[in-house]
Amino acid sequence: MVIRVLFLTLFSVTFLPAQENPLLRESSLPFQYIPWDKIRDEHFLPALEQGMAEERKEVEAIATNPQEPTFENTIVALQRGGRTLGRARRAFLTITGAHTNPTLQKAERELAPKLAAHNDAINLNEALFARVRALHQKKDSLRLDPESKYLLERVYTDFTRAGAQLGPTEKERLKAINGELAALGTRFAQNVLKDQNASAVLVAERAELAGMPEAEVKAAADAATREGKPGQYLIRLRNTTVQPQLSYLENRDLRRRLMEASLARNSHGGEYDNRDIVVRTARLRAERSALLGYPHHAAYQIAEQTAGTVDAVNKMLLGIAPRAVRNAEQERAELQAVVDKEKGGFQVEAWDWPYYAEKLRKQRYAFDEGQLRPYLELDRVLKDGVFFAAGKEFGITFKERHDLPVYHPTVRVFDVFDEGGKPLAIFIADFYARPSKRGGAWNAAHVRQSKLLDTRPVIANHLNIQPPPEGQPTLLTWDEVNTMFHEFGHALHGMFSNVTYPREVPRDFVEFPSQVNQMWSDWPSVLKNYARHYQTGKPMPAALLNKVLAASKFNQGYATTEYLAASLLDQAWHQVKAAEIPDDAVAFEAAALRRAEISLPFVPSRYRSFYFTHIFSGGYAAGYYSYIWSEVLDADTVQWFKRNGGLTRKNGDRFRSTLLSRGGSEDAMSLYRKFTGRNPDVQPLLERRGLTAPGGKTSR
Repeated sequence: MVIRVLFLTLFSVTFLPAQENPLLRESSLPFQYIPWDKIRDEHFLPALEQGMAEERKEVEAIATNPQEPTFENTIVALQRGGRTLGRARRAFLTITGAHTNPTLQKAERELAPKLAAHNDAINLNEALFARVRALHQKKDSLRLDPESKYLLERVYTDFTRAGAQLGPTEKERLKAINGELAALGTRFAQNVLKDQNASAVLVAERAELAGMPEAEVKAAADAATREGKPGQYLIRLRNTTVQPQLSYLENRDLRRRLMEASLARNSHGGEYDNRDIVVRTARLRAERSALLGYPHHAAYQIAEQTAGTVDAVNKMLLGIAPRAVRNAEQERAELQAVVDKEKGGFQVEAWDWPYYAEKLRKQRYAFDEGQLRPYLELDRVLKDGVFFAAGKEFGITFKERHDLPVYHPTVRVFDVFDEGGKPLAIFIADFYARPSKRGGAWNAAHVRQSKLLDTRPVIANHLNIQPPPEGQPTLLTWDEVNTMFHEFGHALHGMFSNVTYPREVPRDFVEFPSQVNQMWSDWPSVLKNYARHYQTGKPMPAALLNKVLAASKFNQGYATTEYLAASLLDQAWHQVKAAEIPDDAVAFEAAALRRAEISLPFVPSRYRSFYFTHIFSGGYAAGYYSYIWSEVLDADTVQWFKRNGGLTRKNGDRFRSTLLSRGGSEDAMSLYRKFTGRNPDVQPLLERRGLTAPGGKTSR
């Protein structure tokens, strides 16, 4: 009876007929592509609420089924449910991440606790869990195929980790925690976007922008004009602490202003301040973990990852950190020598590092990033680089189409065909930054592949490349090229999925295929194909290419240290009990970095806590270590490809069949061992980052 009362409280809404709300019916477009031209802001809230209502009815029917529980009438039935909610939620998450507005942000805030309560009502349904538990207890006698058996195990684990075995009082407290955390996460993310826009740095004089490429100067002038500041220049911030303009702005005071604006985001008072949200979130997560029987949130999260234990994560991060710090300090001394030679008269600070690192790179390797950009035009990188490599490796082809609706004019859509012209997927490319789009880069499935539901994948890559002035080409940085290859690795993972029951891959494994795909960005045959001058079409000179490759370990002490600082900060917030978290978030952050011996003022953390959306709203809580954990697998896999002939169909077909196509249908590390034939070796990672340990190889 309690559940029915909750149902009426949550869903007392007036539902629109399906013909009036396109989110309430299956799309008739190819691959059930989302009909963006028919969807309006006012459609989302009723569609999501009706979707929740429908799923609750479906779940109630499963839970109260008078027949004995079977895999088909319980586990498979759960997988079939929630179609309306899933469709509406994927569309909502896409638009609120990529092109939001105040109406959608208000809907996000309203929906977050409702969705949390909806999930709890399912996960804490005693009758439903009784059926799942009964099946789990006799799993070995059910004669299930391997994928079905694995699904049963995972569903049972999902319920237990969600609190299904708690007592009534603990369940009520858990519901309250989950609802508050959902609301806090939404507020955090919205505050980050708003303060990122509000903290843009306004520059009065053109002379202050010395060193900035002319196209970017024009873009900054256009941005200022749009904000009602004609004749001035506006530098918008990216999501990370270090801003790309720091590598070429000659004006030291402007570099300082830019760095200080970036560091101060969401922690300087006012309506977008996230300090209290960070503390409250960390305390609630710690309390919830204790309710569920874990010492802290990190233990709860990592138990389901390939790392397995907090000790394993700490061992890796704290094992690499001293080497990274040592290298960063050596690099700083080299930069200081450049400053002293120029009689600069100052010590290298955080806002100086990128600028003088670029100077030193130019001196040491006789090139700078600016020389690369004319050879890295976006469309050529995409078609003759990213798509070209995928074609060589997997035999797939791409064709751009212009007949499907998009949610923003700069979004592009491609059909993806398997060998022989068989339709495989739809790929969506959303590459440009805009004030309505959250920072960073990410991959998303608009439609997931499922044999059970007879659906095929629609996969999107979202980047944040600054759009060029009108009529100008989009010339990328080397980092943006690598990001494009990286995100497409995620896309391939989704497009090649060939499972009956799609499930999420562990966080510390999901980055592995994407990081493997980065290897093709500087693979000679691929780079030669796409790195051509945007005006002349001439290939990048071999001498310049060799300099790029020779400089691959340059500044890696800095890059590794800033990443590890963020990873260790993540663990610090999540390896404590609720009572151990002080009110002062700034002091906690500083103390955590000092304890980890990675508190270098001239190498700021890639993210400060207060705009660290990965961990406070993006699903990576206690999991930001995943990038370097996956990089161990990635670096080792790159060596496997090189030993076995490199970019060949044979290697690609093996990678696809044994790993990429399996999604979350098997244990992740088992898939890795099937592909490589052994456990991963950490040595290739250490060599790649210039952190080679003395005394031989170390494996895990």
